[in-house]
Amino acid sequence: MAVKVGIIGGSGLDDPDILKDPKVVAVATPYGTPSSPLTCGAIAGVEVAILARHGKSHSILPSKVNFRANVWALKEHGCTHILATTAVGSLREEIAPGHLVFPDQFIDFTRKRETTFFDEEVVVHTPMAEPFCPRLRRLLAQEAGQLGIPHHVAKTVVTIEGPRFSTRAESHMFRAWNADVINMSTVPEVNLAREKKIHYATVAMSTDYDCWREGEESVTWEMILATMQKNARSVIELFLRVIPRIEEYEDVCVS
Repeated sequence: MAVKVGIIGGSGLDDPDILKDPKVVAVATPYGTPSSPLTCGAIAGVEVAILARHGKSHSILPSKVNFRANVWALKEHGCTHILATTAVGSLREEIAPGHLVFPDQFIDFTRKRETTFFDEEVVVHTPMAEPFCPRLRRLLAQEAGQLGIPHHVAKTVVTIEGPRFSTRAESHMFRAWNADVINMSTVPEVNLAREKKIHYATVAMSTDYDCWREGEESVTWEMILATMQKNARSVIELFLRVIPRIEEYEDVCVS
């Protein structure tokens, strides 16, 4: 299969200098303006388009992200796969700050986002038992292992509305629900990608222990950003290894 990869960048990873012959492409959508133009180029001969989820200057609040326009723009540009980076708080002792997580499930705790493309005329009930692409997740885990990057698989991410962080009671509730990490961006991005039949996987970077862990310093945006910047190089190295392998890996898995 011909592969074109969309990278949806979170904090510190929305415009990495990893593309050959980069150019900026503006894409208009029926859902309004995407968070940013696409920065398009190639990695090892594979076409790649990078989109900044919160805008180039990180000025878009989580609830204000135009998720439908973002996913639609990548699909219109021909993207077959999406690698989505995101900062997450850890709800488990073993997921330490600096570790990567490749979730296989999500819990939607958002309240006011447009969550589907099918809200007019035609009603489509999209299966969501396996929301993240299992082949893409396996490939990410394989390459993270080769690079010696601490990582976790088969974990559940809970997405909250934001922009505030959780109360301690909420944090303990999410742990009781068997959630492993928490963020403000995976939903509805993942279900919209599923509706557009795009292979989607999240590369989640653990930045803190949320607020459930007794004695832990309260999480701040500055803390998150500092950890994200430290992790950026590891994630870029991971992408440089994963993206050239996607087409071959997909063909092997399909056969």
